[in-house]
Amino acid sequence: MKEKIYFASGCFWCTEAVFQRVHGVVNVKPGYIDGLFRNPAYREVCTGRTGHAECVEIEFETTLISVTELLEINFATHDPTQLNAQGNDKGTQYRSGIYCTTDEQKIETLKFIELLEKEQVFDQPIVTEIKMATEFFDAELEHHNYYSTHKEQPYCQWVINPKIEKLEKYFSDKMS
Repeated sequence: MKEKIYFASGCFWCTEAVFQRVHGVVNVKPGYIDGLFRNPAYREVCTGRTGHAECVEIEFETTLISVTELLEINFATHDPTQLNAQGNDKGTQYRSGIYCTTDEQKIETLKFIELLEKEQVFDQPIVTEIKMATEFFDAELEHHNYYSTHKEQPYCQWVINPKIEKLEKYFSDKMS
């Protein structure tokens, strides 16, 4: 059975690059979620005034990968303790968020975060917002497959490559 879940984990180029490499993930699309109006454009979202978060829509096959496994990868490849930022990317559009499409996903996500906090996995409190998904808006085509088509760009080398390396180191068994 296929489901969708939405991860906002900073720049959507990074999150897309990570989840495109995960076995059981059928499709990953960058876009915008949880904002004030319909059909925002990248230049508008970048101002931080639209309320949208950059995110990825992850469609996955539940018989091949679980929500918990997706959460493990997500929390290992971004910093869920940074409020409205990821590294040098600053603003509400870069917030950490998980937007669920089922009540079960939301319950599982809340339990997972509770476990991370109980085990003190992070030095600071987790600030990831957990909500039911609102309407998702597909990003402009130039943002799709960004890492795969721009690996030579400094941003990809300095920001995305370390996330891919972490995925390879800790989750090689979950890579496609």
